Amino acid sequence: MGISGFEPSFLVGIDAVRRAHGSRLAGLAGQRLTGFALVRFAEDGDWFAECPVVLDFGGARVEVCHSKLDELSIGWNTIDTTAAVTGWEWFELTPRWSRSDERLEPFVGQELREVALLEWRPSGHDLAAGTVTVEFVFAAGRLRIVNGLDENRFETGAARPDDVRHRLDR
Repeated sequence: MGISGFEPSFLVGIDAVRRAHGSRLAGLAGQRLTGFALVRFAEDGDWFAECPVVLDFGGARVEVCHSKLDELSIGWNTIDTTAAVTGWEWFELTPRWSRSDERLEPFVGQELREVALLEWRPSGHDLAAGTVTVEFVFAAGRLRIVNGLDENRFETGAARPDDVRHRLDR
């Protein structure tokens, strides 16, 4: 993707994600969201949702990126959001880091109350069953970074009824 420092380590399933990142995610509770970064195209401002979402909690940066139907990569303090996104000269649009998004801005400055992993468990057959979402709970509400079928998607408010919530504790 041409993102400096981004070396994804994709995991599948709630157990693998919790084992690898659960305690560190839970340890963010009590910190304030001081900023964020995501990749947008310079020409039209559209979010390039296949790139990682970077949330900054006062120096502890969590980098969330979904891929395929069920893969989730979580990184810590590795991506350089001040460096240009490179390798896109062949493409008609230019990806750049942005610190602007109306869905994320209400959470900046808010203290993180808790983090949970949500597991998609629909009652019927669904190819996306088992997909893992990362949920950040603030006083201003809930922010979820969801697998949008091979890309990231944001959700706020109440979780979907078929999500099984796994609260993370230190």
